[in-house]
Amino acid sequence: MQCHYCETGADVAIEKDHVKVGLCQEHLRDRMEELSDSDLLEDVASELDDALE
Repeated sequence: MQCHYCETGADVAIEKDHVKVGLCQEHLRDRMEELSDSDLLEDVASELDDALE
């Protein structure tokens, strides 16, 4: 799988609602920084906690 943002191979693939997106390390870090600046990261953490229970 290729990164959604560049031609690099994806290091991580994320799937939600049957849509799968690949990200390289650089773009994953960029997206994580953006998420850490918003409340969305807390929402994702809560969803993960619920899914793991």
